[in-house]
Parts: sequence; structure tokens; C-alpha cells
Amino acid sequence: MTKPLRLAMWSGPRNISTAMMRAWGNRDDTAVVDEPLYAHYLFHSKKEHPGAAEVIATGPSDWRHAVSQLTGPIPGGKAIYLQKHMTHQLLPHIDRDWLGQVTNAFLIRNPREVITSFIKIVRQPVLEDVGFAQQADIFTWVRNHTQKTPPVVDAKDVLDNPRRILGLLCDALGVRFQEAMLSWAPGLRPTDGVWAPHWYKEVETTTGFRQYTPKSDQVPQALDGLYRRCLECYERMYDARLK
Repeated sequence: MTKPLRLAMWSGPRNISTAMMRAWGNRDDTAVVDEPLYAHYLFHSKKEHPGAAEVIATGPSDWRHAVSQLTGPIPGGKAIYLQKHMTHQLLPHIDRDWLGQVTNAFLIRNPREVITSFIKIVRQPVLEDVGFAQQADIFTWVRNHTQKTPPVVDAKDVLDNPRRILGLLCDALGVRFQEAMLSWAPGLRPTDGVWAPHWYKEVETTTGFRQYTPKSDQVPQALDGLYRRCLECYERMYDARLK
């Protein structure tokens, strides 16, 4: 690396994004930030999420303030700044120009697995809740403005062979892979958002990426239209994934 890397990792909900944050946070050269646009998202959308008032109170609720931190000095003087983002939190009114000041990568997951997990928390999700359309839009914006295909990794590929896929991701980003990315101590972190007690119960017990296990859950028929729209977005990015 010849200059600092501000790495915006764009994922939808119910993915392995927090485990990915653990992997990068375990490097000796990386600072991480957990969903820096979440407070603004809740403040603006009025969505009823667990602990919403606390999330907004700990801010920043102004997206401009968040962006100034994301594009400014890297905390702790580190070389890499891993920014864990949820795609649905990049609301339409937020200026996209700052995306050109960071390096963008994408973490995708099969929409059947996302939706069947998500409805355990939100029973009747709509397209904007699950992030696939926004992820495809951000991917297209980045590709058009950089004239390059940004790195994409699929959750199943990561879980099947984390060493290989993280190695490919590091190569694509021009950074050295570190073995420390493959395992970490269990528990929460000071860098976790205040929402961690509500959302991170499973990842809190992990010490590494767990082997992929196929799930038999099926998308309810009432959500078939949602599933098909998400699948179109997913397949577009799946074809571009590192493999």
C-alpha cells in the first residue's frame, strides 16, 4: 500500500458483515467503524428498530457529519479504515459523491437466506428493508464512476473457504493478507455499535467464520415477488464476485 485505504464494505442485513468486521478489526493495521450511517437512517426514516432512540442519541444523526469522519483521518493513525455499511442506510437524499473518496467493496448473500432470516425479526419486509436494490444501485454507481468493477464477495464463498476468499479480496485491494483475519476472541467489542446487544448475539459467540450450512427454509409465497426482485439484483452482482 502506498496510501491509506478507506474501505467501505456494503452489505445488506442478515449477512456475515459483523464477522467480516471482526476479521478486519483483528488486523494490526486496521481501524473499523460499525454502521456509521445508522443514526441518520433511523432519525430520517423513523423506523422502529430495537434501541433506536439510543442509536440516534449516540449519532451522528447528520449524514454530512458521518461522511466527514469517513473521508477524514483514519482513527489511531492506522493504514486501513474498514467501514461496515448497510446498503439501505444510504438513503436516496444522501449525496453519493463521497463514494469517490473511498474504496468500495460489496458483500452479498443469497436473498432466500436473507429473507428467511430477516422475517424472524420483521415479519412483512418491503424491498427497501432488505437492501438488495440499494446494493445494486451503489455497485452500478461505483462501477460507472471508477470505470472498474469493484470487489464483490459472496457470503457462502467466504464461509466455504475464508482464507482463499479473503486472500482474493486483499489482493484486489492491494493489501497484504493477515492470518489474524481468520480467527478472533469471542464477545463484543468497543467498536461495536450500541445496537450490538440487540443484533449480535450469534456473532458474539464466534471465534472465526463458521462453515457454511445449507438452510432449508423457504420464502413464504406472499413474499415471492420481493424474493424475485432481490434475486435479480443479487445475480447481477454474483456474476462479478471474486472466486
